[in-house]
Amino acid sequence: MNLNFIWLALGEAISPTTAAYALATIGLVVHFGFTGLLNFGQAGFMAVGGYAFAITTLKLGLPLPFAFLAAILASAAFALVLGIPTLRLRSDYLAIVTIAAAEIIRLSVKTPELTDITGGATGLNGAAATFNALNPIPDGRYGIGVLTYTADQLWVRVLGWALVLIACLIVFLLIRSPWGRVIKGIREDEDAVRSLGKNVFSYKMQALVLGGVLGGLAGALFILPRSLQPDNYGTQLTFFLYTIMLLGGATTVFGPLVGSMLFWVVLSLSDGLLSLGVRSGLLPLTSTQQGPIRFIIVGAALALLVVFRPQGLLGKKKEVFFSA
Repeated sequence: MNLNFIWLALGEAISPTTAAYALATIGLVVHFGFTGLLNFGQAGFMAVGGYAFAITTLKLGLPLPFAFLAAILASAAFALVLGIPTLRLRSDYLAIVTIAAAEIIRLSVKTPELTDITGGATGLNGAAATFNALNPIPDGRYGIGVLTYTADQLWVRVLGWALVLIACLIVFLLIRSPWGRVIKGIREDEDAVRSLGKNVFSYKMQALVLGGVLGGLAGALFILPRSLQPDNYGTQLTFFLYTIMLLGGATTVFGPLVGSMLFWVVLSLSDGLLSLGVRSGLLPLTSTQQGPIRFIIVGAALALLVVFRPQGLLGKKKEVFFSA
């Protein structure tokens, strides 16, 4: 019996996709976990960052640092455009606006009129060429058994997880600062914070920009091992990020790391187990039914977690409170 899928599933814990999801979820934790902003448009920030990165390298031919800078500036600008008219809305209305904004971004880049810039419905390919050209790791294969990687695959993992750790450190220091105490106060009772003379709108905007920039960098990291496809930034991406956040803990800095690793390992492992069951005849399923069932498994696990441990794996129950 071939059980290599178990090792491959464990290998998902350090994949660049897992790192990208963790980085985007850290931004979502800044929005929702610490500030109480019900942002359902984090996929939009990832799309803006991914397209800014790809267009800068492929269309403008600029070096890698400018591509990452473009992703940061574009996602910050998107946060400002989105936040100025919406951050005074109640949380449920903010959720509607942000999810709509993300869909506007996704559908806009698919329009035929922008094909020369965004690639239209087919997206863009080759954005990782500039990134791989700066790879300092010698050519070869690295790893053990089925978990072996080329130099380029190892390079994107090293840089991806370095970005995640740097983001964790920055957010950790900010949350422990007076600024962090203010935004956590906004999460619990923004009227009380406003009564103390704090500009609540300004703090919300700062949190939106910070979390959005992390989402934009995650979007750039997300396309390095693959082509840029607009449909990858659908609404389900934001829901996956919320799942990861709830798994690790909505009010924790390092919860997104644990949640992202667990999410992708369980998803990959359940897919491997279902495939094994189908091939052996134990499960009367078709290959097209495997995908939905593995998400049902993850969803059931999340439902149980929310019921029995709503604070997540690393969270504290006393912090699971958000103002209406």
